[in-house]
Amino acid sequence: MLKIYNTIAREKQEFVPIEAGKVKMYVCGMTVYDFCHLGHARVLVVFDAVYRWLRASGLDVTYVRNITDIDDKIIRRAVENGETIGQLTDRFIAAMDEDAAALGVHKPTHEPRATEYVPQMLGLIGQLEANGLAYKAADGDVNFSVRKFPGYGRLSGKSLDDLRAGERVEVDSAKQDPLDFVLWKHAKAGEPAWESPWGAGRPGWHIECSAMSSDLLGKHFDIHGGGQDLQFPHHENEIAQSEGAHGCTFVNYWMHNGFVRVDDEKMSKSLGNFFTIRDVLKKYDAEVVRFFILRAHYRSPLNYSDAHLDDARQALTRLYTALKAAPAEAVTVDWNEAHAQRFQAAMDDDFNTPEALAVLFDLANEANRSKDSAVAAQLKALAGVLGLLQRDPQAFLQGATPDAADGLSPAEIEARIQARIDAKKAKNFAEADRLRAELLAAGIVLEDSAQGTTWRRA
Repeated sequence: MLKIYNTIAREKQEFVPIEAGKVKMYVCGMTVYDFCHLGHARVLVVFDAVYRWLRASGLDVTYVRNITDIDDKIIRRAVENGETIGQLTDRFIAAMDEDAAALGVHKPTHEPRATEYVPQMLGLIGQLEANGLAYKAADGDVNFSVRKFPGYGRLSGKSLDDLRAGERVEVDSAKQDPLDFVLWKHAKAGEPAWESPWGAGRPGWHIECSAMSSDLLGKHFDIHGGGQDLQFPHHENEIAQSEGAHGCTFVNYWMHNGFVRVDDEKMSKSLGNFFTIRDVLKKYDAEVVRFFILRAHYRSPLNYSDAHLDDARQALTRLYTALKAAPAEAVTVDWNEAHAQRFQAAMDDDFNTPEALAVLFDLANEANRSKDSAVAAQLKALAGVLGLLQRDPQAFLQGATPDAADGLSPAEIEARIQARIDAKKAKNFAEADRLRAELLAAGIVLEDSAQGTTWRRA
């Protein structure tokens, strides 16, 4: 049985869907005002792996990942760039789709944009007001009254007194309580605005996800995911709004992936260690980046460094090398086989991808020893469950890395291999050794066998 670490329960729990055989999952997506960074890459890949495993387990999954396309940062960036909000968000949504596709991320079932769900947001705010949980403040904003919702703090484990003393609490004289958060922002000059019963304005960030998730998945659904940074206040506020409006449990299982760190420091623009997905893909193959992300358990911190990416590239090379005997056509997993059962046990244990990848390396070792195409086929099929090892092995092994595009071409490499063969035939072993060394210095590894000489990039 699948077990998931449920943040709100602070323990692993057996996963029991609300409706047998079906899963409804919502993951907080991107605020589209800039290119996606490594933190976004982790969310995309982690929940893609979750989505793939749920489906591989025979479940019918409805996966919603939203797009926040109205927000203070978006408005500010559009003004700075001298473009409309629509032009800005469309451009970065297209860039996000390119990055996600490069990383092998499946499209979710639904990808709602916040601006398309304003009527549903207004309906939710109206219900909260009717339930005595929302009020219009003197400045025109509509706020949620945190102290009137008894369960506030369950997800984050913070008491109201802790929050009151915390530095994140905004001090705003128009609020009835500093802990209250905005549901509807009154219109400011020059900003986009929608009409509402409380005057022209736009939605607060938190209400967007409550409205989109409940509209597409229902008032009560199975899994809600996102980055650890969203646990408080975003997800805490989503619970308060959704349960305060609907009067029922919002979500059964909360999942949060850990932070991305760079050389053991938190990634941030101020530290100058901030990397977009595009920055990284200029230097590393996208499958190497996906493999690197899956190599860490999703709840652990992920430490980015060139050394770790180089190591991931070498590890993926070892797996592809073992695939040389695999059939080219699509293969299916034999779930009765011992390695597959270990892989399944790992993934059923809170999506333990590091342990699942360890199983792949065991299979690779066996494939290298036995040269058995059935073993290599099982390796390829199991890796496919995680979105890995689906390319032609030779194409991966001989493909230039993005940062080595100016290296030797395949034709130049083949010419040197032929010159080496000719030197060996002429018993000029010193020249043959020199050519091998020259290729190795250029990052090309030669592998001699009874069938001849093949090559791969180091």
